[in-house]
Amino acid sequence: MTPPEMEARIVRYGELRPCRTAFIDAHTPGSDQKENFTIIGGGVSEAADQHVHIAIPHGFNIGAAGQPPKCRNSLHSHRTAEVFFVLSGRWRFFWGRWGNAGSVVLEEGDIFNIPTGIFRGFENIGTDYGMIMAILGGDDAGGGVIWAPQVIEDAKAHGLVLGANGKLYDTKKGAHLPEGVAPMPLLTEEELATFPEPEAADVVPNHVARYWDLVALAERKPVKVIGENGVLRDRPGFEVDLVTRSSASEEMRSHDRPSVLMPVKGHWRVTWEGGETVLAPGDTMSVPEGLRHAALPAMTGEAALYHVVATGDPAGATWRPAA
Repeated sequence: MTPPEMEARIVRYGELRPCRTAFIDAHTPGSDQKENFTIIGGGVSEAADQHVHIAIPHGFNIGAAGQPPKCRNSLHSHRTAEVFFVLSGRWRFFWGRWGNAGSVVLEEGDIFNIPTGIFRGFENIGTDYGMIMAILGGDDAGGGVIWAPQVIEDAKAHGLVLGANGKLYDTKKGAHLPEGVAPMPLLTEEELATFPEPEAADVVPNHVARYWDLVALAERKPVKVIGENGVLRDRPGFEVDLVTRSSASEEMRSHDRPSVLMPVKGHWRVTWEGGETVLAPGDTMSVPEGLRHAALPAMTGEAALYHVVATGDPAGATWRPAA
């Protein structure tokens, strides 16, 4: 593969194209300054103008959310995995029907494999614009977003209506539900009762991994962060490893499925049979299946990257090993 061909599979942080009307809460005060990015795959955006950087199926989606301080993403749920790692800033994640069942604060490099089937939201509690990177299970990312009823009701007061077809319509811009398309129905009380309300003591130990703990575990070889035998044990249809300076290898390797490299600290030189390039934090690189490649730190200093590859497991509810 030539360098220009590979460059077409790299999304540079500075070239990310945001969508500011991706979801139903885009006009709701407190959530109206967030930016959403669909990097690999179709994502779960409800807006027709969401830009997709790389449409090649990987078995999972890669996205990102950027928000200024005090901006939040409203309570929602997914049918497949939603994994976040913090690229920059300080973030509070919260969950439950009203967002008060539990919460956790994450900082740069920390990763959160949010349990499927719970309402979750997040907010930037730092002092500057922050970015979190997301991995969503499945090529169709679970078929979309399930919103807490109050989010849909609040949005209607600010001009956005979500159709049962999963598309957004901005009544303040003269848009209306098309003929034959009903509004997205609100979840009933019976349906809401099926969404768990786990406490932080149940969620944090099993679903959160701290960056510096992972760095320690990756001293001699990359640490499997998410996987059947990972630090966070799950089979969401993909595996996530953390590679550090001390665990990086010059050995050229390949996978039978496309894989993704996502630096979180430092600059990384990626070489392959045909060329090389350097990745920086916030860049996302899709490596074709079967292509032998290696990644090593390109400069001195702290260096770490997350590596993601599909496993062939079906994307679905959070998996737990038998007791």
